Amino acid sequence: MKGRQGERVRLYVRGTVLGYKRSKSNQYPNTSLIQIEGVNTTEEVNWYKGKRMAYIYKAKTKKNGSHYRCIWGKVARPHGNSGVVRANFT
Repeated sequence: MKGRQGERVRLYVRGTVLGYKRSKSNQYPNTSLIQIEGVNTTEEVNWYKGKRMAYIYKAKTKKNGSHYRCIWGKVARPHGNSGVVRANFT
């Protein structure tokens, strides 16, 4: 394509951590609830099933020359009908 050589393509989508999967009295910290930007239905979640996601955070001390650290996870399934996903982080 002409005129597109220097343009970068974004290969990620931002999301918001809503909390853990839980019941009235218990919470299950192995499963996080994530709202992905632009995903509003269960049908749209199906594309993200099995895809990997990264939780990136900033730490006070440097590790491997960087203040940023990453925890990798995987989208497991939808949670409800509003586009929220359940993700398992390792």
